[in-house]
Amino acid sequence: MTTPLTLRVHDSIDSIDPLAWDSLVGEHGSPFLEHAWLNLVEQTGSASPHTGWYPQHLSVWRGERLVAAAPAYLKTHSMGEFVYDWSWAQAARQLGVAYYPKLIVGVPFTPVTGNRLLVASGEDKGLEELLVRGLLQRVAETDCAGLHVLFDPKAESNRLHERGGATRLQFQFHWKNRGYDCFEDFLKIFKSKKRSEFRRERKRLAESGVVIERLIGDQIQERHVADMAGFYESTCMQFGGNNYLNHDFWGQVLDRFGHRMQLVLARDGDRTIAGAFNVQRAGRLYGRYWGCSEERRFLHFEVCYYQAIEHCIEQRLDVFEPGHGGGHKYPRGFEPTLTYSNHWIQSSRLDGPIRDFLKREGAAVRQQAQELTERLELKNPGALET
Repeated sequence: MTTPLTLRVHDSIDSIDPLAWDSLVGEHGSPFLEHAWLNLVEQTGSASPHTGWYPQHLSVWRGERLVAAAPAYLKTHSMGEFVYDWSWAQAARQLGVAYYPKLIVGVPFTPVTGNRLLVASGEDKGLEELLVRGLLQRVAETDCAGLHVLFDPKAESNRLHERGGATRLQFQFHWKNRGYDCFEDFLKIFKSKKRSEFRRERKRLAESGVVIERLIGDQIQERHVADMAGFYESTCMQFGGNNYLNHDFWGQVLDRFGHRMQLVLARDGDRTIAGAFNVQRAGRLYGRYWGCSEERRFLHFEVCYYQAIEHCIEQRLDVFEPGHGGGHKYPRGFEPTLTYSNHWIQSSRLDGPIRDFLKREGAAVRQQAQELTERLELKNPGALET
C-alpha cells in the first residue's frame, strides 16, 4: 500500500529537522532557503510576530519522511518583501475590501530568487499541486486576503501561473561571469572610455589611502561582524530603511552562518570605514548589505561591486546578485534579469483589476529590460548573449 501523505503547518522552522529541510533545498538551492538562515532570522526575532512576520511553514510528509515544504509567513504589512504592492493595498482600501493579513511564500527581507515549493528528489512534481492547495486552504483558515509567492524561478512561476496565480514581473541587475581570467579581462567587454573610467575610480580610491580586505569563512572574526553590524545600522538610519536585522542576529550570524559569509571591508589606517556583507553558495555570490562611517568618492563602487566581481572571477563563481535597485550597477556591466512572483487575491473585486494591471505591467517590464540590454555600453554587446 502507498503510504498516505500528511500536511502540517509549523509556527517555527525550528520544529522541522534541519537535515530533512535542507535535503529539499538541495545542493544548488538558495542559501537563504537553508534551515540555518531561516532559523537565524526567526530565533533572533528579526522575522517574528513582534515584527509582523508569523511563520506558517507548510510541510508534506509521507509517513515520517519529509517530502515537500514551502517557507511561508502570515503578514500584517508589506514591508521587507520587495514586490512593492502598497498600491494594491491602497486600492483595496478604496474598494472597502481587506488586503491584510496575507500569506506570503518566500524569505523575509531577501529579494533573491529561489524555489518556493520544495519537493524531495525523486518525488513527483505533483506534490507542488498539493502544496498550493494546502497554502490556499491555509489562507481560508486564517482569513487571509491573499496568497503571494515571491521571487520564484521562471519554471516554477510558469507552473504556478497555470495553477491560477497572477504573475508579476520585475527585474534586477546581475553580473554574469563569461569565463574571465581577471578583472582586466572583464573590462575588455567595455569601450575604451568606460574601461578608463573604471580604472580611474579604483586608482583614486587607493591613492586616498583606503585599503580593501576581502574575507571569507574562517577568516571572518567577531570584530569584523561587529563593524558590519554598525555599517548596516548606519545605512538603515541614513536612508530611512527598516532595521530588520537586530543585535541578536549580528551576534549569532558568524557562528550559525559563517560558512556562507563573505565580507568586504575598507580601511583607512587602523579604522574600518566601510563594509559589504555577501553570501556565497552553489556558484553564486549574493550582495546583501553595505554601509560606511564616512563618505569617500568611489568607495561604494569598490566595496559593493568591483571587489565582488574580482572575487567571483578568482573563485570561478558564475553570477553575482547584488540585490534590488540598479542605478550604479547597470553602467558597470550588470545585466537586466527578470524576477517573478505569483499572486492569488481573495476578493474578486480586487483580483480582476490586479490581473489586468499585471498583464500591462509585465509587457512594459519585458520591453524595458530588453531595451536596457540593447543599450549596454559595451565594446562587444554580443558577449552578453547566452
